[in-house]
Amino acid sequence: MGKPLFSRSSTIKPPAVWLLAALTVFLAACQFGRGSDLSEIYDERLGGDTTAFSSGKNAFELSARNLDTPLRRTFEVGDSFFNQNWVAAPASTEARDGLGPTMNAQSCSSCHSHDGRGRPPESADDPTRGLLLRLSVPGPDGPVDEPVYGGQLQDRSILGVPVEGRLAITYREVTGQYPDGTGFSLRQPVYEIADPQFAPVHPDVMISPRVAPATIGMGLLEAIPEERIMALADPDDADGDGISGRPNFVWNVRERKLSLGRFGWKANQPSVEQQAAGAFLGDIGITSSLFPEENCPRAQAACTGAPNGGSPEIPDTRLEKVTIYTQTLAVPAMRNVEDPEVQQGARLFVQSQCSMCHTPRHETGQDHPLEPLRGQIIYPYTDLLLHDMGDGLADNRPDGLANGSEWRTPPLWGIGLVQTVNGHTMFLHDGRARNLEEAILWHGGEAKASRDEFMGLTTKERNALIKFLESL
Repeated sequence: MGKPLFSRSSTIKPPAVWLLAALTVFLAACQFGRGSDLSEIYDERLGGDTTAFSSGKNAFELSARNLDTPLRRTFEVGDSFFNQNWVAAPASTEARDGLGPTMNAQSCSSCHSHDGRGRPPESADDPTRGLLLRLSVPGPDGPVDEPVYGGQLQDRSILGVPVEGRLAITYREVTGQYPDGTGFSLRQPVYEIADPQFAPVHPDVMISPRVAPATIGMGLLEAIPEERIMALADPDDADGDGISGRPNFVWNVRERKLSLGRFGWKANQPSVEQQAAGAFLGDIGITSSLFPEENCPRAQAACTGAPNGGSPEIPDTRLEKVTIYTQTLAVPAMRNVEDPEVQQGARLFVQSQCSMCHTPRHETGQDHPLEPLRGQIIYPYTDLLLHDMGDGLADNRPDGLANGSEWRTPPLWGIGLVQTVNGHTMFLHDGRARNLEEAILWHGGEAKASRDEFMGLTTKERNALIKFLESL
């Protein structure tokens, strides 16, 4: 499903392409309307041959089921580096020293508990790790780091180094009503930097909250051919359907060129390796060959003077193992595929045009470095493109080519297991939505028509659509 294929550079479609696009939409509508075939919207094996048939607490922690023995061993070593805490340098555990000097967490799993999804803290005393604040201020050629606090607020530090400040969230309830009279309430967050330690925060600071997403299936997303993703883009809304997904092109440090962004809430990372290295530096304070400079703004003397764990603190051999671990985390299988209510919800998902951005089906290419990820039919429910989600979800902070109201379409696979794995149902980029229904109701901008379709359904139909999502 998703948008018909066309050239990214085209602004006018040839008549034959228009005809093919119209025919594709018509046939899809007929197909899902009569309920004869759902193979384009879902399959039990959401991750193809990598799929793990597990729905318990460890559902996100398993390796891809088709790994050979050497890759499985590498997975296990990467698992240990992902889950074990780093310590301050100097230390006898040289393989894991170099923490900080400032940071948000001590390990990858501090935020991605059980390789799953983080959530916002429930109070000022909540030790939960999983939500961070990206910072920037306007610059002459685009956003730059906040001059005193850098690109990310660091609310933890090693001994002898001050923390930068702390995250403070307040919520206000926003009430609404479905057309059938059913009421609902959404919570609108307000973010502040409390107790800044070095200087007042810049008056023009742009703050973007980011919750840690689940890490399953990232290698499969990396293996989707770029041309497939570009074929789904429609940056000028040439087909007039109100949906204008567009790619984010970002700097690829390893390849030293601009590359298609696939990862992060605004598609600001081009590869799993760079996503991992960026998180090591920004979240844990661990340098790598990709990001060799300590995360210490000039105004923070204690940070710049603190000892480090070598240069780089994580060598390429260990970064590679963490990368492979993340690339080969299995996608859990879909559940309740034969349930008539789930099947009805799947059809309503298409009818409401949710599948226009949450593209269900992809096929991975043949050129990914890891053979088990090649040639897989997968169902991630994303186009990996940027979409304007409206003022309600805007953070007003550009990131690469993404503007302040654009977000990458997040994958939906595994979304129904977040409560089992992580014990909560907080969704969207900052966890403001307390359940899947609220997440849908926050959709605006290009997704407003789909939200309105959902709101216009009967209570029974809305429940069916939610049940479909919970089966993923």
